[in-house]
Amino acid sequence: MNSLIAALASISPELLYHGYDGTEGLTGFPNIGTWIIFGVVLVPIYVMIAAWFAGAPRDTKTGGMGVVYLVGITAGMWVPMFFLTVLIGIVFFGGAPEPIGSPGP
Repeated sequence: MNSLIAALASISPELLYHGYDGTEGLTGFPNIGTWIIFGVVLVPIYVMIAAWFAGAPRDTKTGGMGVVYLVGITAGMWVPMFFLTVLIGIVFFGGAPEPIGSPGP
C-alpha cells in the first residue's frame, strides 16, 4: 500500500488529473442539475404520491407503505452514489467534492 501511495505521489498532477480542475461556483449540492431533477423530472412522482393520499378510494396505509418503499429505493441508490462520488473525487481529482472538501479553485 505504501508503494502505491509513493508511486502516485511521484506522478505529475498534470498527468494524473489530465489538467481538470474544480468548477468554481458549479460544484456541490444543490446545483443546477439538482433543481432540474427535483423540480421537473420528479413531478410525476409527486403527483402519484399526492394521488395516493388525496384520490378516491383512499387507503392511507397502502399510501404510507408506497412512500416508505420510494424512500428506501431512493436511499438505496443515492447513498452508494454519494460514496462513489467522494471516492472518485479523492482518487482522480485530488480531494473530496465540495460538500465534504473545500470549494473549487
